[in-house]
Amino acid sequence: MVGFGKNPPTQAHHRGASVSILKKGEEVVCALSFTQWFQKDEPNPNELTGAILGGPDINDKFNDKRWDSPKTEPCTYINSLAAGALAKLASLG
Repeated sequence: MVGFGKNPPTQAHHRGASVSILKKGEEVVCALSFTQWFQKDEPNPNELTGAILGGPDINDKFNDKRWDSPKTEPCTYINSLAAGALAKLASLG
């Protein structure tokens, strides 16, 4: 989960998280996205606090690189399941 724990993911595969604030009039084209932001090996400039990413592989290895999208992409099919479980836990308190 992004933003929580001792060593949270920092390179979520998410355009809004990985693209820095653009200058006025600056345009983003797909090819430019790959060279300027997608392949950068540094934390995203914008954090997706609370997003649950794809997670580790079958051998429990997690590669926190935005280009490893199966592991670092926040997906609704993952996050929606967590929201249901957390809502149930919240209702018990």
